[in-house]
Amino acid sequence: MSGAVAALETPALRRPPRWLVPVAVGVVLLAGYLTMRGTATLPHDDEAAPFLAVNEARDWVDTNRNDNPLFLYGVNYVRIYLGELYAAFETVLFALGWPGLIGVLGALGRLAGGWRLALLGVGGFAALGVLGVWEASVRTLALVLTSVLVALAVGLPLGVWAGRSARVRRALTPVLDVMQIMPTFAYLTPMVLFFGIGPSSATVATLIYAMPVAIRITALAVERVSPTAIEASASLGATRWQTLRKVQLPMARETIALAINQAIMMALSMVVIAALISAPGLGSDIIRGLSRANVGFMLPAGIAIVVMAIVLDRLTMAAAKREGTAEAAPSGPRRYAVAGAIALAGVVAATLLPARFPDAWILRIGPPVTEAVNWAKFSWYDVTTAIRNVTSDLLLNPLQDVLTSTPWWLVAAAVLALAWWASGPRPALTALACLLGLALLGLWEHSMATLTTVLVAVTVTLLLGLLLGVAAARSRGFSAVQRPLLDAAQTMPSIVYLLPALALFGATRFTAIFASVIYAVPPVVRLVEDGIRGVSPTTVEAALSAGSTGGQLLWKVQLPMARGAILLAANQGIVMTLAMVVVGGMVGAGGLGYDVVTGFSQHSEFGMGFVAGVGTVLLGIMLDRITQGADRRSSPQVRG
Repeated sequence: MSGAVAALETPALRRPPRWLVPVAVGVVLLAGYLTMRGTATLPHDDEAAPFLAVNEARDWVDTNRNDNPLFLYGVNYVRIYLGELYAAFETVLFALGWPGLIGVLGALGRLAGGWRLALLGVGGFAALGVLGVWEASVRTLALVLTSVLVALAVGLPLGVWAGRSARVRRALTPVLDVMQIMPTFAYLTPMVLFFGIGPSSATVATLIYAMPVAIRITALAVERVSPTAIEASASLGATRWQTLRKVQLPMARETIALAINQAIMMALSMVVIAALISAPGLGSDIIRGLSRANVGFMLPAGIAIVVMAIVLDRLTMAAAKREGTAEAAPSGPRRYAVAGAIALAGVVAATLLPARFPDAWILRIGPPVTEAVNWAKFSWYDVTTAIRNVTSDLLLNPLQDVLTSTPWWLVAAAVLALAWWASGPRPALTALACLLGLALLGLWEHSMATLTTVLVAVTVTLLLGLLLGVAAARSRGFSAVQRPLLDAAQTMPSIVYLLPALALFGATRFTAIFASVIYAVPPVVRLVEDGIRGVSPTTVEAALSAGSTGGQLLWKVQLPMARGAILLAANQGIVMTLAMVVVGGMVGAGGLGYDVVTGFSQHSEFGMGFVAGVGTVLLGIMLDRITQGADRRSSPQVRG
């Protein structure tokens, strides 16, 4: 009895606090940095072996392009067929004439969503002519249609197959993960190596970029079809093919239409970047404007890309919603007749009006915009320069100095520890392998420079995303005002975000950070808002009834319970920021993005550009794996 009493009186052994191990690891890493700073660093070498090996491979491809069977009976035919398909779309679109194409867009809008959408289609595409970029816009549209057609021809069947087979889905998932993590630039260098430059290589790069989202959404649509409906079809004697054709595809039709919408949006984003490999259309004006730091020159093309994206987005989304609703039978023939009349009116007008968009109707916005930008640069010079310098002096330069002066093995140990703590052993080993790959490729120093820019941009993105997301979740009015702005921001191709950044800050590394923040904030805001709104109302009411204030409710209930959504927001913010920072290599961001751009522009640096494209993929996978599994970690228990 006395032993039992003594046992009861013995204080229970307490576990160490959860923060103790991370703090201890951080102290060890800091001590290692302070004692070994400047040793075992990996400076950049323009003559690194991987760069030279890729240059040799390029020379071999150039020499054997017309002799090797792989090119004679494979790559060359793909290039020819895609070039012919693009030429066919371009011929048809130009044959319609500018009034005919505007009429067709009006007809499609009338079919998809009524008169309001018809007016959007007519007004939007008429604006392309008013901006003075009609021919470039038609070429961009032809490239988008070519890419999306091929992407859907491959992606939709694969998506259906993955939706019906868990084994296929598991096999495709890692491939799709890599394809979606890859920054847009990383798609270009392999295309140049195999397909040269021009519409064919741009089409391949664009369709590969657009395909993963089509596969994923289609697979999700088929997978989520009610099992009851499938069982009922099977019980009636339907074969698997009949069940797919008569049950699964009709019930998944609305979501599959969303897959088509997203493929178009991804393609529009990519065709602008593909101008670096001589893709025709609006992208070439934007790239030339960026190289000259001339906002007025590239603004009409930038606006045209946004207008085209909005029109195509609204058309396909309206078509998706219409497919999911039942319409009265009498309205069908009349609707088609009206749409046909609109299209016919446009085609007839094309025979009466000049083939070229009239010069008198073009609004020349370039010169006044250039003057306005120059005025803003001089008027706000002190403010913008102060913001840029403070950010560089207090954040960018010190952080880059730390990363580049730290021994490579210590950075590797830090990445391994962080990924292990955040996501577990398997993602940690993947992240470590990617980091070591950067070292082996000879990209360590430039990768650290890119990582510096990404970390600063992600920090600002998450702060803004949390503030705006929390505000939207707690105020319906604020959310209603903010949502249209987020919709418009997510419709714009990524490179368009460089326009205001370039106008304000010139061609500097801060320009890439500013552009990446405004590019990545919208999805972060949406995820944070949805996560907080998804907290159980019962839990919120219980906290309020217990006397919690609004601040206590947010910090102790809503944010902890929305951690999964917030960590997903961080993951998406990192991936999108990396993609934009690499694009920022065109406006002075340096790092891997600059290497890729240099590889396109200078023949002797192709190897470095190609390897840098691979490096951006490795860096993206590393950052993705660090954050991807963080939401699966158990939530910390509240202790009394």
